[in-house]
Amino acid sequence: MRRRPATVAWFNCAAGVAGDMLLGALIDAGADPDQVADALGGLGLDGYALTFERVQRGGVGATWANVVVDDHHHDHHHHDHDHDHDHDGHEHPHRPAREVFAILDGADLPTRVRERAVAAYRVLAEVEGEIHGIHPDEVELHEVGALDAIIDVVGVCAALESLGVQRIVCSPIAVGHGTVHAAHGVLPNPAPAVVRLLARVGAPAVGVDTTMELSTPTGVALLTTLADGFGPMPALDVSSVGFGAGTADPPGRPNVVNVVVGAQVADDSTGVSGAGREARLLEANLDDATGEVLAHTIAALLEAGAHDAWVTPIVMKKGRPAHTVHALCDHPAAARVVGVLVAETGTLGVRASTVERWPQRRRESAVELDGHSVRVKIADDGRVKVEHDDAAVVADALGLPLREVLRRAEQLANTADAEHPTPGSGP
Repeated sequence: MRRRPATVAWFNCAAGVAGDMLLGALIDAGADPDQVADALGGLGLDGYALTFERVQRGGVGATWANVVVDDHHHDHHHHDHDHDHDHDGHEHPHRPAREVFAILDGADLPTRVRERAVAAYRVLAEVEGEIHGIHPDEVELHEVGALDAIIDVVGVCAALESLGVQRIVCSPIAVGHGTVHAAHGVLPNPAPAVVRLLARVGAPAVGVDTTMELSTPTGVALLTTLADGFGPMPALDVSSVGFGAGTADPPGRPNVVNVVVGAQVADDSTGVSGAGREARLLEANLDDATGEVLAHTIAALLEAGAHDAWVTPIVMKKGRPAHTVHALCDHPAAARVVGVLVAETGTLGVRASTVERWPQRRRESAVELDGHSVRVKIADDGRVKVEHDDAAVVADALGLPLREVLRRAEQLANTADAEHPTPGSGP
């Protein structure tokens, strides 16, 4: 059974990125404004208006997502400065980040829209918390900043869903220099939150000779959280193109984010569709670790967020028998996984390389075997993988060989899958 190629969105951020620019670009590329409005309506928030307007930026036609927030004093035209906190306590009420998570948890949203929005907001709050030295849940966003950031984040995630985007790839992200004016006073440009967000995943950035704030925390948080990889546009059968306008129209260059949406083109060398997901392969050579330490290290690496961890025997200098510990993880988890690798093994050096991985889509199910539940994973092409730990417990309980339990569980799963294929389980 051939899998349909994944729908990919590639964002070109050569002029920078902000939340409203991403939203405008996706609407321009054909995302349904009504679907976006429905998702925002599910938040149960009021006090704002969102319009999509056709504008020109440096001679390029683009869509501007104009968010106007009623802050009880005056109409606030959205400039996506959600990192600007107003600490005087008079102008605006404050909204701690935990309230934003409560709003997202309680909202009537499609599952992937909620998951993507929570992930982006969680990263935004963690980075602000690091900067201000407080817990992410307690990060205070003033009412205006909180509201337009929520609209941007949820709007972008809903627009991605409208276009059926499964993978996101992003160009290097442009940043300016000098200083920017914020509620805290004068901040360095790019803002501290933007620099931390880029560093978090090792995202490529490019400096532009301008003192404009080209990239904002909301825009950078969305891309660094949701992107599966960074670099040039992958091979695509292009289906639509969109341009999202920034608020300003500076002379000399179009202030737009460009998105290209299309189906991944299969790569003949791998037999799979397009570029894989980028991951980090971390490795350390050890000539003094015991078997107990190695086994414990593998468990700790998996617990720290590695997709997989393993050990291979090697021979080091002077013919010494030794081991290499390997861990495969996503970019955001790399720092944490390296920390565990160093702490558990005492290694004096870790090396890292960037690899591509092609995880196959699968769904989880469970079968009943003589009154015992056994979890199984079912791939899109129908292949079944029985959860080993569950099968071992059942084999022990029933006094059966493990291979017999595995065979019966696989048979039950295949029968159930043939009778009740999961609706919408295709790509």
